[in-house]
Amino acid sequence: MITIDRYNNNFSDEWEKIVQHSNNGTLFHTRKFLSYHSKDRFIDHSLIFYKNNKPLSIFPAVETIASDKKVLVSHPGASMGSFVTPVDLSFSDALQLVNQLNIYIKKQKFSGIRITLPPIIYNKRKTNYIDYSLLRYGYKYEKREVSSILFLEDSIEENVDKFKPSHRQALRKAQRLGLVIKNSDDFNSFYNILKKNLKNRHNVNPTHTVDELLKLKKLFPKNILLHAAFLDNKMIGGVINFIANNNVILAFYISHDENYQEYRPINLLFYEILKDAINNNFKVFDFGIFTVNEEPNMGLAKFKENFGSSGIFRDTLAFHF
Repeated sequence: MITIDRYNNNFSDEWEKIVQHSNNGTLFHTRKFLSYHSKDRFIDHSLIFYKNNKPLSIFPAVETIASDKKVLVSHPGASMGSFVTPVDLSFSDALQLVNQLNIYIKKQKFSGIRITLPPIIYNKRKTNYIDYSLLRYGYKYEKREVSSILFLEDSIEENVDKFKPSHRQALRKAQRLGLVIKNSDDFNSFYNILKKNLKNRHNVNPTHTVDELLKLKKLFPKNILLHAAFLDNKMIGGVINFIANNNVILAFYISHDENYQEYRPINLLFYEILKDAINNNFKVFDFGIFTVNEEPNMGLAKFKENFGSSGIFRDTLAFHF
């Protein structure tokens, strides 16, 4: 029999241990990450699922209001949410988790629920038990974004062989022109480049403020990294990566100063980033989504494909009573 308790702060340490030892947990599922938001931004309604009085799964979530109706969402403050499950989760337990969740949200008078699942490449042991169980119990796809992912080989040379010729040429050009790639803590300089680019190209601001990024960097000094490209000690581009778990690195922000496009900083940046990832035994590099509400950015898709990446779904499912 599976039972459910609502999360409280007394369970914080246990929650972190469950994420650490789970099949699919990521940085985005940790209480440390979920708690960096200001306390008045979300009403936390995270859940703990027990089997035989022992924690089986955790479920980060918040209460939101949509069209004057209460909805449970997992998780609007993170790139992905859903059930964090053990490596040996059985098919029967997956079905029971979803069934008990539905019973719970109905009792709590939620009008519905929305869940964004981690793509399957974030799993240690690949499984679609939760996906199947959600569909079995009436959940529907609300949106299916596509993320570009690259499987990492045993050496950087093998990964460079996957690059399209144009990207290999751009890489060699950046190397010839003397760009220097290094880890940097100068998030302010990168943020200025990022903000300008997003404003010029899409008339939008970054998802995070610079203060939020600095706060996250302080919380996760080893998991949130800025690789930056320098020309004569001037930063001309960078990539902020989130080390999501022991298998996957996610590129969260990618940007360069367009006045220095001819130096091809992004190509050299990803060469060095991928080399570091391989040396540290990561299995997959996630370049991030190139769709927004399922509308593709064709130029971005092609750019990421030129590194040898392919597409995988990042799914959001919903259920309404």
